[in-house]
Amino acid sequence: MIKHFINLEWKQYFRSSYWQKNLALNILMVFFALYFIVVFLALGFGLFPILKKIYPDQDPFIIANGFLFFWIMVDLMMRFFLQKLPVMSVKPLLTLPIKRSTVVHYVLGKSALSFFNFLPLFAIIPFSIVLITQGYSAAMILTWMFTMIIVVLIINFLNFIIEALSAETELSFLPLIIVVGTLYALDYFNVLPIKSAIGDALLAVANSPILILIPIAILLLCYWYNFKILREKLFLDSSLKSKVTEVKAADLSWTKRFGNIAPFMQLDLKLIWRNKRTKSSVFIMVIGLLYGLFFYPQPMYREMVWLFPFIGIFVTGIFLINFGQFIPAWDSGYYKMLMSQNIKYEQYLRSKFILMVLSVGIMFVLSIPYVYFGWKILVAHFAAAIYNIGINSHVMLYGGSFNRKKIDLNQRAAFNYQGTGAVQWIIGLPLMILPMLIFALLNWLVGFEVGIAVLILMGITGIVLHKKLMKKITKRYLDSKYKMIDAFSQDN
Repeated sequence: MIKHFINLEWKQYFRSSYWQKNLALNILMVFFALYFIVVFLALGFGLFPILKKIYPDQDPFIIANGFLFFWIMVDLMMRFFLQKLPVMSVKPLLTLPIKRSTVVHYVLGKSALSFFNFLPLFAIIPFSIVLITQGYSAAMILTWMFTMIIVVLIINFLNFIIEALSAETELSFLPLIIVVGTLYALDYFNVLPIKSAIGDALLAVANSPILILIPIAILLLCYWYNFKILREKLFLDSSLKSKVTEVKAADLSWTKRFGNIAPFMQLDLKLIWRNKRTKSSVFIMVIGLLYGLFFYPQPMYREMVWLFPFIGIFVTGIFLINFGQFIPAWDSGYYKMLMSQNIKYEQYLRSKFILMVLSVGIMFVLSIPYVYFGWKILVAHFAAAIYNIGINSHVMLYGGSFNRKKIDLNQRAAFNYQGTGAVQWIIGLPLMILPMLIFALLNWLVGFEVGIAVLILMGITGIVLHKKLMKKITKRYLDSKYKMIDAFSQDN
């Protein structure tokens, strides 16, 4: 049966539209994966001499174990934001004589083959080889290596447990951040020696192989709990059950001043506020507004003037980034019906554009108090806002024409990467990296004022050419119209 499941997954993957239409992007993602593999290999082979150089009087193996606490915390957070439980279209299988336990075992087994689980091995195994060549006991190092593999799998299943427990809450990433932050604070202020406790525990397992039964027991417990959660949810009735919610009306009459795009803006605003997934775009604006507080209060970062536009683009464009990257996938549930109406596509896109522009203006006004840290910061934020309006808003709309993945608006709101493809990652290059590089180069060669002026000029150029750009973007969407309809009709 497992072999049959693999065969079905293989056919579904290569027959889907988002594979056939984005072959080049899939190839690019392979290159990204190869890049990270090379980085982790370099880390694995180079970690021992690096630690030996930094801590000449201490054992590099003990030092490495002491830092594993930080790796576990970072890995857990990265998985929570990026890794999702691999799913398969189980609804048709529920009417067939297939054991639910078989389906669940397959899904959990598939998660163990995630790239997130293989990537650490490219550092763990080379580091183990180096340790053995440096005279450490082969039995001890091999025990440590297998323990680390078990820890990687524990983090894998622990991540899914955290996601399951927080799936029904808004901003579900906050409890994880609070827990991780609390553990880090307890260790940093020497309240609880968590870092040394984890390091000592791994060293104890390495020296006494029988103790490896403890992490194995923890792994089996995490697997069993995941199995229990998924098996309880794997019912046909639960997938058919409809949820009754109270609709809250709001006065959106102010949108009428925007003319013929007002109905589309009203629909977008209702969609944003009435669905968990889209509502996160509003809540994350608060986090984006406070983003500068991670940098500006520290004198070290206030000297890095080249970083100001990057922070400004993120602060003023946080809604533009979160909402704009999934245009028109937000409407994927009823996209077929929407395209059958007698509407102008340009009006549909302009409503999205106006929402993004309004958000940039609001976020810039709210970020004005950052002038407390220096006038250059306020000027950089203003230039970033103009750049967001003139360039990034159009880049977002154009990038949306390549979206081919459906979005379920009822899924949990925060950091849900359903519907995310290579487009969303590639689009980040012109969105944030390019303006930072342009400004950094001009600031280094000429001066701060010239770099700011060029960013503002680029933004104004995009504003002046708005109508021409919208016509080309609209044509691109019309050319992709039926491809999108076909793609949004499929389950990802």
